Amino acid sequence: MTESKTNPGRFFEDFELGETLVHATPRTVTEGDRALYMALYPSRFALYSSDQFARNCGFPESPVDDLIGFHVAFGKTVPDISLNAVANLGYADCRMLVPVFPGDTLSTTSDVIGLKQNSNGKTGVVYVRSTARNQAGEDALTWVRWVMVRKRDADSPAPETVIPDLPDCVAAEDLVMPAEGFHFSNYDFDLAGEPYALGDYTVGEIIDHVDGVTIEEAEHMLATRLWQNTAKVHFNVEAREDGRRLIYGGHVISLARALSFNGLANAQMIAAINGGSHVAPCFAGDTVYAWSEVLDKAELAPGVGALRLRLVATKGRSGDAPRLRGEDGKYAPGVLLDLDYWALMPR
Repeated sequence: MTESKTNPGRFFEDFELGETLVHATPRTVTEGDRALYMALYPSRFALYSSDQFARNCGFPESPVDDLIGFHVAFGKTVPDISLNAVANLGYADCRMLVPVFPGDTLSTTSDVIGLKQNSNGKTGVVYVRSTARNQAGEDALTWVRWVMVRKRDADSPAPETVIPDLPDCVAAEDLVMPAEGFHFSNYDFDLAGEPYALGDYTVGEIIDHVDGVTIEEAEHMLATRLWQNTAKVHFNVEAREDGRRLIYGGHVISLARALSFNGLANAQMIAAINGGSHVAPCFAGDTVYAWSEVLDKAELAPGVGALRLRLVATKGRSGDAPRLRGEDGKYAPGVLLDLDYWALMPR
């Protein structure tokens, strides 16, 4: 008799409300992660590119891109939460609390905060709050996500439905300054790439980021392996009925964020992600474009402000006038990502 010691991943009925999952494999972030990130995405934000620019903003050196920390921490959760996922559905209440520097080690835990079986009886939605901590025990980032997971046995009883009450957005007054002494008093707009500060943006403004990036199969698989994300749908063509590898949603987020440099070069740091939805699947060969809408503005500290932005990624160009939804209220054709976040920038 063969005894399997491998991890088949959790199915929906394996989750219990209130349990805490301690995820394996702490990950030390290095300069190699920064180099690979910039090779995978056209990211040009000065704060993450130059130690000297970062020192002029009060940091000892350049931190790694906020999304590197997010991807690394997210990847830890996959074997315990979404190995048998159908899709990652959304995010909420994501807060960046401490910047991640090369040499920092991130470990992640998750609390199950909600469960809901779908009407087909074959899948269910699991809600978790995950927290990544650095080697000093500081909370570096925390977020809620919900994921659709297959059931092992369609006849197993449904759990009591519990859907967590989540905020629509992180309040501006709850945004955390990334470090003691953080400032933009020596900010160099020429080196950053654009002259626009907080006061140059108006609520309701739409910014078309113009450029597009075509996703290659090898790139998205390299990225997902870099983050140690083992979800089967990203690697195994037999994991989906259509025989196609699904692009990791975080890959689309990073592509869109990098594209947003054109028009938002001074939106340097992601302070919080208020919510996000992966609206439609994305596959190799798709060309991703992006546009942003200014949702709100806030003054946080002398010289430091925040823009609340809706970042929308689309498959192909969305036309002369970017559209999020059609007249029926549903997402417009081609929309891949709808991400609502706060970014820190000079006032």
